[in-house]
Amino acid sequence: MLCPRCGEANAFGAKFCVRCASPLPAEGQPSGEMPGQPPVPSGSVLGLGAPRAPQPFTLPSQAPPSENSGKAIASLICGLFMWIFPAAVAAIILGHVSISEIGRSAGRLKGRGMAIAGLVLGYAGLLFIPLILIIAAIAIPNLLRSRQAANEASAVGSLRTIDVAAIRYSVQYGNGFPPSLAAMDGDDSGSPSCDHGQMIGSELASGERAGYRFTYVPTGAEAPQKEAKARGCTVPGTSSFEVHADPITRGTTGQRSFYIDQTGVIRFEENAPATVGSPPIE
Repeated sequence: MLCPRCGEANAFGAKFCVRCASPLPAEGQPSGEMPGQPPVPSGSVLGLGAPRAPQPFTLPSQAPPSENSGKAIASLICGLFMWIFPAAVAAIILGHVSISEIGRSAGRLKGRGMAIAGLVLGYAGLLFIPLILIIAAIAIPNLLRSRQAANEASAVGSLRTIDVAAIRYSVQYGNGFPPSLAAMDGDDSGSPSCDHGQMIGSELASGERAGYRFTYVPTGAEAPQKEAKARGCTVPGTSSFEVHADPITRGTTGQRSFYIDQTGVIRFEENAPATVGSPPIE
């Protein structure tokens, strides 16, 4: 018996096809199909073949617009400030992260060039910073010593100025040596007088100049006042004086201390206030 679906020969009396397992007609019942011819699929049109399934209509795919990676931009900006240590490190980290994100974005992100530039500047900063630190370690102590030397030279010059002004004051007003720095103050207000001789600048008369503090100490007996009062002196002078010049911050604004008196000899000490017993400057 032939299977009406696949045409396979089956034994008489079989109920199912041994090939396609389709039910077989009973004996003597016409199959209604030509032997050996496969059945016509449901819904087909004779002579035209099986109908084709409708194909779904799809719009052509459109790639999403690309945009610059924010991390790449940040990496470049941080790289521009590579001389600052945290900025150089941030440029390197953001550069690596942005390059990784750009590679995984399938074209959605761009800015690889900015990220690479940030990486280059960041690594250059890491090499640049140690060089700056080495230069600073060499230059800063030298600059500090130069500043101290300049302040010390200025202090010595100021002591000589005070000494010369004190002698001029004594000769001009007959009041002995001035009772204070203020008596020699050159505030340029009005005419010179015994109380304001205008012989030194106001900065020096204030007691501080170029990192040093100047202390004027009148010593000895008071000068006769008869002639001094006739010249407008209200405060008596003295027969001797001493001036101490000490750094405002020892080790920073200066190292040595200086001393001078009416003899005009300038003396110094390295790490302590100078006195009349200190060695003179050669």
